[in-house]
Amino acid sequence: MKEEILWNDDYATGKVILIDKPLTWTSFDVVKKIRGAVRVTKVGHAGTLDPLATGLLIVCTGKFTKQINTYQAAEKEYEGSFILGSITDSYDLETEPKLHVDIAYLTHEVVHQATTKFVGEIMQVPPIYSAIKKEGTPAYVLARKGREVKMEARPITIKSFEITSIDLPTINFRVVCSTGTYIRSLAFDFGNELGCGAYLSSLRRTRIGEFGVDQAMDMEQFMKELDLIRPIRNDKIEKG
Repeated sequence: MKEEILWNDDYATGKVILIDKPLTWTSFDVVKKIRGAVRVTKVGHAGTLDPLATGLLIVCTGKFTKQINTYQAAEKEYEGSFILGSITDSYDLETEPKLHVDIAYLTHEVVHQATTKFVGEIMQVPPIYSAIKKEGTPAYVLARKGREVKMEARPITIKSFEITSIDLPTINFRVVCSTGTYIRSLAFDFGNELGCGAYLSSLRRTRIGEFGVDQAMDMEQFMKELDLIRPIRNDKIEKG
């Protein structure tokens, strides 16, 4: 028992852990893995990333779980890609593309110009494949059962929306936005603005407030760090 308490001390007291979330992992998968590894029950994350997204996930333990709401409210930055000319029910690759449209009429100028419609304070409708609860049930659960789900528009702020490269039907982008912004919905709305449809094909969160993904560890690195800490603390126990 003495060994476990000493080994857990920093995490039990409180830490902020920056993780580069792996593709296909849910945010809860990361929390569950860390909770089991550090043997501390008070662990949470600040801002969900979809399984098909990668990038920065802030995980808090101990007293720092009280800061989760503060981190969640911070400005976010994303990089990713849209596919133009099709849509999906989930607005990303979770569901199959459909309604293929000829996009030969699109020019680079038209694509760049369309971004201006989405900069500033706007109203956005979240995707039905989201964790927002409707009558106590996550919307995505109802959507996967084929139930009709009505989502209400809500205000968000997009500080900047930049197209970084174009190789039709793929466009790459960078977005800086407020909390509560769904990049999948931005893809859907952007496709509507262009008149051809679009869906999110890749997404990476690169920043939350002052924290950047370049400061984060992947899960393998995190587990290796724990393996380094454990023998050091065991040695302290033996010397004590």
